[in-house]
Amino acid sequence: MSLWIYVDGKYVSKEEAKISVFNHGFLYGDGVFEGIRAYGGKVFKLEEHLKRLYNSAKSISLEIPLSREDLREKVLETLRKNKLKDAYIRLVVSRGEGDLGLDPRKCPHPQVIIIAHHIMMYSEELYEKGLEVIISSTRKNIPAALDPRIKSLNYLNNILAKIEANIQGASEAIMLNKDGYIAECTGDNIFIVKEGTLITPPIWVGALEGITHNVILKLAAKEGIPTKEEPFTISSLYNSEECFLTGTAAEIAPVTRIDKKIIGEGKVGKITRKLIKNFRQLTQIEGTSIY
Repeated sequence: MSLWIYVDGKYVSKEEAKISVFNHGFLYGDGVFEGIRAYGGKVFKLEEHLKRLYNSAKSISLEIPLSREDLREKVLETLRKNKLKDAYIRLVVSRGEGDLGLDPRKCPHPQVIIIAHHIMMYSEELYEKGLEVIISSTRKNIPAALDPRIKSLNYLNNILAKIEANIQGASEAIMLNKDGYIAECTGDNIFIVKEGTLITPPIWVGALEGITHNVILKLAAKEGIPTKEEPFTISSLYNSEECFLTGTAAEIAPVTRIDKKIIGEGKVGKITRKLIKNFRQLTQIEGTSIY
């Protein structure tokens, strides 16, 4: 059975899903996207993802050619078309077809693409024993150059950091900002536990305002776990009691080694395990119904 993909108002098979070589999303990374998850017939945090998508588009003067209500329905329809209850959804809005120049005025018709399929970031074994990650030499873009709240199609510096992780045999790479503070990973937000307090970098250091990241802060508050959004350094990372990553695709991924250094006791910590359990429970009961 072929995978059905929404491209510019039509559903086409995976084999027929194509864009023009003059599409500015392809030529220049000119566009925005969201990664969304569905669990057990419900789309998790769909409204939050759509809000971030429209905010990102507005920030780059990109007009999405569908209302939020229509786009919501197209996401659900794509899942129904593929008979999916559990899925990863990639929602892309590019500037559309133009010419070989940069000028976005040459792109009169922005393009919407919706892909619904499956994804597995890490094996279940890694969720049990924890990931080995590295600190990358590739720095995050400075917020003054590109606002980290914009989830754009241009991920080149993240990819360069990921290549470093691949070369060193690590699962993921942690990226610093220009001042040497921990910002985020190539595709995930990061948390540490210090003296029982859950700490995560604030947005201004260069981190994306993650949907899963915000869910974790709320779950921690419900458990009475103190939380802080404050900058921290490599030393704080190495000396943390626990560390984990969060993202739509990765969910909550524990980290037990950074640059070959053991974090905490070298195993998944109690707070991390508690939050993983609570997060998985939440995804099974909350969301927008597909069917």
